[in-house]
Amino acid sequence: MKKSIFSIISNEPLTSNVYKMTLRGDCSDITRAGQFVNIALDGMYLRRPISVCDVEGDVLTIIYKVVGKGTRYLSTLTEGELDILTGLGNGYDTTPSGDAPLLIGGGVGVPPMYNLAKRLIGEGKRVRVILGFNTSSEVFYREQFARLGAEVYVTTVDGSEGIRGFVTDAIRDLEYTYFYACGPEPMLKALHKASATSGQLSFEERMGCGFGACMGCTCETLTGYKRICKEGPVMLKEEILWN
Repeated sequence: MKKSIFSIISNEPLTSNVYKMTLRGDCSDITRAGQFVNIALDGMYLRRPISVCDVEGDVLTIIYKVVGKGTRYLSTLTEGELDILTGLGNGYDTTPSGDAPLLIGGGVGVPPMYNLAKRLIGEGKRVRVILGFNTSSEVFYREQFARLGAEVYVTTVDGSEGIRGFVTDAIRDLEYTYFYACGPEPMLKALHKASATSGQLSFEERMGCGFGACMGCTCETLTGYKRICKEGPVMLKEEILWN
């Protein structure tokens, strides 16, 4: 974990309530796809945890959804500096991916899949990506994944774009050697049952400190309770105990 000052390069909407921010600063502690950063905002006691979408040298890209006071304020910033904790969380392990991994992102679980796809493609893997949304107006980053060389599938609950239904509807006819996922807990639980291989799940959770001190974001596993911000957010499919 490292505390650094980042300068804002840009901050632009991708949809009506999803924004992409690029920043410049020390990214050396971000070593794996799936890690997150924790951002201090003026006048707010708790930092805001945001997953890393991409890292390129000293340029950090984050994508976030406006859901409350903190992210609403973040969406108004177009210049200046931010105090950010980097290198948080354990991220994804690409070692067991096999030759044809499947990446699955739901809503704001899509961003960490981008850097993971880039890394896996860089390792010579054939990458398929499923991006799940409620409706076509919420779809983002489809073209960016395709430009990396990934085979991209989009699902929408209302059928307004891509495959009608949920991400689990898209995996039925796909062959893959391993899977990686990030999204809301109901999606992860459904994937746990529907997936044909082992995999890694990244959990979204409200966090207090973001680095394991407050114990406010625990989940139950086969080896006891684990902190999503510290031992997670990425966990193995086989270790999760669902309530």
